[in-house]
Amino acid sequence: MSTALPDEPRWDGPRWEDPTLTRLARRLRDAHRLVAPLPSDTRRRLIRHLLAITDLAKRDAELADRRLDAFLTEHGADFRSSPGAR
Repeated sequence: MSTALPDEPRWDGPRWEDPTLTRLARRLRDAHRLVAPLPSDTRRRLIRHLLAITDLAKRDAELADRRLDAFLTEHGADFRSSPGAR
C-alpha cells in the first residue's frame, strides 16, 4: 500500500475544464443511451464502434468528434426505428 508523503499534494482527480472534451463526453454518453434499446446483436456491434471512438478521443478529440458525427449520421435510422425510440 502506497502512502502519500506529507509534502505531496493529494490527487483528487483531473483539474481541467475543457469544453470540447466535456461536449464529446456528453455526446458519447448520449450515443450509448441511443444504442441501449437496440436488439442485442446490433447493440453489441454499435457499442464496439462507440468504444473505438472513445479510445480515439484519448489521442485525438477532434477526430473522435468527427467520427462520432459520422456514426450518428450513419445509424440515425437505427435509433429512430428502435422500440425505445422517443
